[in-house]
Amino acid sequence: MAIDLKKMQEKLNRAEGKNTSVFWKPQDGEQTIRILSGPDGDPFKEFWFHYNLGQNPGFLSPKRNYGEDDKLNDFVRSLFDSGTEDDRKLAKQLMARQRFFSAVIVRGEEEKGVRLWGYGKMAYKALLELVLNPDYDDITDPETGTDLVIKYGKPPGAQFPQTGITPKRRTSPLFPKDKNGSQAREALEAIPDFQEVFADKRKTPEEVEHMLDQWIAAETAQEMPDVEQYGSTSTASDVDQKVKELMSQGT
Repeated sequence: MAIDLKKMQEKLNRAEGKNTSVFWKPQDGEQTIRILSGPDGDPFKEFWFHYNLGQNPGFLSPKRNYGEDDKLNDFVRSLFDSGTEDDRKLAKQLMARQRFFSAVIVRGEEEKGVRLWGYGKMAYKALLELVLNPDYDDITDPETGTDLVIKYGKPPGAQFPQTGITPKRRTSPLFPKDKNGSQAREALEAIPDFQEVFADKRKTPEEVEHMLDQWIAAETAQEMPDVEQYGSTSTASDVDQKVKELMSQGT
């Protein structure tokens, strides 16, 4: 089989830090989408992210995603185990958060191709209930699937936006004018490898430990204003002791 040059270009773009995957986020109001399913038969991909470790952008949890050694996960557990309200609050801030992703075609924007929709646990539960509902067949089927109306917005009095999901009453082909199925095949082939999409978000256990050490040092310096530089001869022992105290809480 010949080399897929399109995939090779995508790999090069990712290696150069250019993420070519297009993420879709619903806007306030109603939009209609069609969820796609790849060869593995699983249209719902699950990942765990850490978001609040200092100035670091969101990254994948080594423990929750890959079962690897994870000092940040250990630190979060120690904070929960300490029993203090402040520690539990900090643990909730640093703990890994579950996110789900699906490949979709957005109605009215089909020319933009396959895009990735990220959503939370409530929407995920609603989607699972839908696909397990015996009144519906495979909602992702290219010929007889079901479009979904996404109603997104913040109801009166609510603190955060909510996502409503309503299936259309009638089934429909993915592309109504696609007589020979070529557009549907191209769309399914365009579903990305999700592990590759988030390759730049994966950190080694050593990288996560280093980020945690930096964050603890910065937090310690804020609590000890006289500490000018972590590791200086006059303050290193004080900072090291503070780090040890933080890491040993709850053990």
